[in-house]
Amino acid sequence: MTEDELNALPRVTMGRRELLVGLAAGTVFPLAGCATDGGFGAALVSDAQIMQASEAAWEQARQQERISQDRTLNNRVRRVGQRIVPASGLTQYQWEFVVFDSDQQNAWVLPGGKVAFYRGILETMSNDDQVATVMGHEVAHLSRNHATQRARQQAAAGLGLAVVNAGLGAANVENSDTWAGILGTGVTYGVLLPYSRQHELEADILGVDYMARSGYRPSEALEFWRTKAAQNARRPIELMSTHPSDATRIENLERHIAEQGYA
Repeated sequence: MTEDELNALPRVTMGRRELLVGLAAGTVFPLAGCATDGGFGAALVSDAQIMQASEAAWEQARQQERISQDRTLNNRVRRVGQRIVPASGLTQYQWEFVVFDSDQQNAWVLPGGKVAFYRGILETMSNDDQVATVMGHEVAHLSRNHATQRARQQAAAGLGLAVVNAGLGAANVENSDTWAGILGTGVTYGVLLPYSRQHELEADILGVDYMARSGYRPSEALEFWRTKAAQNARRPIELMSTHPSDATRIENLERHIAEQGYA
């Protein structure tokens, strides 16, 4: 493809909504996402852009969501976070822990150390150890730079599909729209979703390690996920989800906890 043809391709830009989807790593249940790092994505989405978008997304979330005034819930999240963070070694960030007053059972993290829990998920937790299960998971996402990787792969995938679409159109390929759609589906289910699920499993394992280092009981991570498995009978099948199935998560955690000798 010539330089002129390349310059004529549609420009791939990352708006605030797209960046929020990519940056909000660590949602306990499926939201969206994908992941690898480097390559075209690093050129399309800079570190500075990611941090700027993260700060804007955090302020937007604080304005649009109702912040819980429940001192017990807020103190619990901060207390657990202040133990998990040193265990992760990520003390360079200005960490913020916020509880949103919503029935939603979820939590997420943004680059820079911004962690959100929802009242709904906290109300299902029996003890601080289970809060630490999710907190460890969130901090692990930041430790492994998953949010940045998600945003960059989304940008790279968008550029790649734009190039292919332009090529199909230039070559007058019959049913080019259909082929482009098939390719897009293949990228989603064959590349993006599997990488996203792998990030979730990695965060589960590293989060349990943080739990153990900070004095929480890793066994409570299993109790947390078993409870969620009982509640999530109607979850989408793993192949079509950004997140692993509860059964996969439990199996991985059981294996890791046994291998590490965590009581």
